[in-house]
Amino acid sequence: MTPTRLELIGTEVAFVWSDGTEQFIAMETLRAASPSAENTGERDLLGKKIGGTDQKHFPGVTVKDWRMVGGYAIQFDFSDGHNTGLYTFDYLRALS
Repeated sequence: MTPTRLELIGTEVAFVWSDGTEQFIAMETLRAASPSAENTGERDLLGKKIGGTDQKHFPGVTVKDWRMVGGYAIQFDFSDGHNTGLYTFDYLRALS
């Protein structure tokens, strides 16, 4: 499943998927769900979490831009400067 169209509408990102389904995700939700190491942290060899944040809410944060990454993900640029998360298409579908 791949996105055929993506638009910023108010405070949401609207997707149209290749199967014709439409999906709307709040920009603040996308920011909170960023799969980046900056957000989720990283695990060392023993499984200990290093870094990351406990912040779950990003009030007022918006999506400023995005880019496709290969044929499997989208990278968003957020108004708070965050832009390191790669959102796979499957991950985005699961967010709704």
